[in-house]
Amino acid sequence: MAIVLYHHPFSRAAGVVWMLEELGVSYDLRFVDLMRGEHKAAELLVLNPMGKLPILVDGDAVVTESAAIGLYLADRYSLGRLAPLPDDPARATYLRWSLFAPSVIEPGSIAKAADWQFKPSQAGWGDHESMLRAMEGAVTGREFLLGDHFSMADVIFGGTVRYMLRFSMLEARPAFVAYGNRLAARPALQRAEARNLTVANEHGLNM
Repeated sequence: MAIVLYHHPFSRAAGVVWMLEELGVSYDLRFVDLMRGEHKAAELLVLNPMGKLPILVDGDAVVTESAAIGLYLADRYSLGRLAPLPDDPARATYLRWSLFAPSVIEPGSIAKAADWQFKPSQAGWGDHESMLRAMEGAVTGREFLLGDHFSMADVIFGGTVRYMLRFSMLEARPAFVAYGNRLAARPALQRAEARNLTVANEHGLNM
């Protein structure tokens, strides 16, 4: 059975298409009309009580949350290639930056934009400048997060970086821009962007 991704091209599900293209597995996209509130329909709330996309169904497995979907897919379909083996020391770095994106970059950037007042020592994402320095260190002097080896961590972390650069939610430091350009050259990302654009055009959406 093909993997099913509940999808809208203007949601985080667009990034999961990139994950699936990197894996080279068969998958079906099931369009969810966000403007009509279909993501809150009873049958989708059974799959994700948060009423949000993406939702990935792989046989009996249901996975939500973009980073979790990426880690699941890489372990299941690309262990040793897009996901380091459990006994590979690189797996520690892989997990670190995969989870850094949703737990530090996203809330840290929102906190900065909204001018939240908080003590950095009490927030899981710390202070903004430390976050940026950590990100720079992760992508400076190497092709990808694991050096010359591309992994699903680059899809999760790199997808967040590319999105935030596009919408000026992240300071366009040279290291981030160069890393984003390296990712943009990947054929799987180009295929994913084309597929997302096709879905948008089919449903009269403007990208």
